[in-house]
Parts: sequence; structure tokens; C-alpha cells
Amino acid sequence: MISLTFIKDYISGFISKFITDVYQIEDFLMINKRLLVKNLLAHNDENSFYDKKRFINIGEKEGKAKFLKHVCALANSNPNNNSFIVIGVEDEENDIVGVDFFDDSKIQNLVNAYIDNPPLISYENIPFPHLPENKVVGLVTIRSNGKVCSLRKNIWKYFGGSVFFRDGSISMPKVFDIKLKDTNSYTVAEIERQASNNIELTLNGVIDFLYNRHKDLEGNYRVFKEQFVVCWAGSTKRSGDKTYYSRVDIELINEQVKLFYSTLDEVEIEYTENTFSITEYVNMGLNKHRRYHPLERVDISFFDNGTYKIESTLLFKPPQYVKSTLHHIYNTNNTILNKIKKKLPLSNIDKRELKNLPNTYLICALNGFDEARTILEENRWIIKDCNREVYDSLKECLRILRKVKYS
Repeated sequence: MISLTFIKDYISGFISKFITDVYQIEDFLMINKRLLVKNLLAHNDENSFYDKKRFINIGEKEGKAKFLKHVCALANSNPNNNSFIVIGVEDEENDIVGVDFFDDSKIQNLVNAYIDNPPLISYENIPFPHLPENKVVGLVTIRSNGKVCSLRKNIWKYFGGSVFFRDGSISMPKVFDIKLKDTNSYTVAEIERQASNNIELTLNGVIDFLYNRHKDLEGNYRVFKEQFVVCWAGSTKRSGDKTYYSRVDIELINEQVKLFYSTLDEVEIEYTENTFSITEYVNMGLNKHRRYHPLERVDISFFDNGTYKIESTLLFKPPQYVKSTLHHIYNTNNTILNKIKKKLPLSNIDKRELKNLPNTYLICALNGFDEARTILEENRWIIKDCNREVYDSLKECLRILRKVKYS
């Protein structure tokens, strides 16, 4: 086990050097995203550079349309600075209640598909101490490309070509006097400056991660470029010369950002002097014939100028099955769902099949049964009320389908 004194001495040393160097880099700030969220929430009323939501659902057409509308409006209202959407906050009292960890590295692809002149966009998962381990605050950061962005095609009740701007706390369509104006640069820069990181926050973050939140797991940390600290923890399993992790939590401590979280999948972690890589595997198959398939590789590259870049590569090759077998499974799943909707009792066989229902619908969706994904989306709340464990599996399956769709 790594000693607490060693961690403090090592991190204090590299952060002291970082603090000296940072003031030699013009306009550089390493932002603590948890502080940033708090500073944004201090502006109780939503405005032209910031919006807050209890949750978003980009899996359904209405939720996707509303999300794209807000992205478009915030980008157009802030051509020269970042704008933000904070997710997991009760609107009335500003209470931070959190949402599920949302792993969607393809969200830029979604925006590119539906918006002309799309802004740069990122979704980050921000842990808060009072939230359960599987809950975070979602932070969407939007950066305009300096041009007016508009919807590329019809979606829900919004027409292709629509242009949105922020009118106070509301995203509104605009059909005349469409001109980008910079009114928030100073305010946003000041909010970001107040959220800059420091030695105490980084030290506390590392110690809390290793010794409080994950004291029952094997924990590790790695320092990159004398500036960035990545911590990870999980249950380990060794196969040959490789180590795999389950119950995985990975954080970029400096910015208080969860890079990965899963209680279900297995992960392989590799690193060099300048990079940290995560390869995720998903357990899929029919009946007892399940095996781990590589899903996605995420490479984080750290640079000498205090910046980093995250790139993801989809590795997934869906397993293929005989259509007649899948037809039987698909019809069985539909029958079980109909029983649940009608509140009819499930047989012991039905209950066993229910545990595999999300996984088998996923396999059907990946083998040409296009309605399988829609069925999962439309019945997620029914399944949540019926069986929470099955619901957690369903969310994982929808996450995989999102990645495949937008890659």
C-alpha cells in the first residue's frame, strides 16, 4: 500500500513546480470542475451562458431535440467564450441531487449530425462528496466556432434551419437580426478563474480517492508532465502479464472529473510517460456462452504546455447469431415485457429470462432487429420499477448502442 506521507511529499513537490510554471504561461488555468459547477450555481438564475437541468435524455427524440436546441442557443449567445449546462440540479432550490454517470464520448458526433456550424462540446462527470458513488453532476461545456449555428434537419417539433439564442434563461428561436454578440466574456473568464486549482484541492482529492472512497479496492495513481494526477481503483484480476479491473473508478484529480466508472464491465489500463489508456470490455453472449468483447479504447495524451487531449476509438465487433434463434428470443422478451405491463405474474422461467432481457435485446439490435433499441428506450422506467438490477443492465446496453450509433 502506498504510504500517505509519500503521496503528500511527491505531489507537493510536483505541484509547487507547477504553480511556479503556471504563471509563465499566458491565459493558462487548470480548472477544478467541481468549483466551476459551484460558481455557476451561485448565479441562481439561468442566463445566456449557463443552463441547469435535473436530467437530460438524449435517447428519446424529444429529449434529444431539447438538448440540441439549448446547445445551439448557448453557442450563438456566447461566440467568444465557453457556455455551460449543469445536469443533476433541482431547479427550484439549486439542490445538487446528481445523475447517473454518463459515458458518451460520441456526443460531439451527435451535435455534428444535427447542427450546422457545430460548436465544440464535451460532457464531463463531476463527483461531489455528498452524492452516492454512482452519482455525479454532469457538466456540458460548449464552445462556439464563431459562426451562427442552426439545426441541420427536422427533429421533434423543431424545423431544420432553425436558429436559437438565449433570452435570459430561455432558449428561443430567432428569425431576424441574427448576429453574434459578445456580452459574457469577462463574466465567464472570472468564473473560470475563481475555479482554478490549487495544491490543497489536489492533495485532498488524491487522499480522499485512495483512502476514503476506495479503501476496499486496489488503488493507484500516476503523475503526468509534473502537472496532472490520474487516480484509479478497482478489483483486480491478472491473466498472464495483463491486469484487468472491475468495479472501476478513474478520475483526473486536478479537474475533479470522472474519466470512467462502471460496476459491470472489465477494463484494461495501460500508461506511458505521456499517455494513459483505458480499454473497456463488455460481457455479451447468449445463455451460458458469454465472453468479453473489446468495446472502446480511450487514450489521454498529456502535453508539456499543460494541456491534454482525449481520443476514443470504437473497437466493438458485435457477435453475430442465426436469425431464427434471435427471433425466438426477441418474441420471448416481448412476451415478458407485456406481462410486466399488464401486471401479470412471471413464471420462474420468465424471471430467469428477465435477468438477460437487456443483453438479449442488445444482441438483437446489433443483428438487425431495429425495434429492439426503441423497446429498451420506451420501457426503461417500467423495468426500473420491476427490477433495479435489470434496469442497471439496461442502461449499460443503451450506452453501448449510443456508442455504436454515433461512431
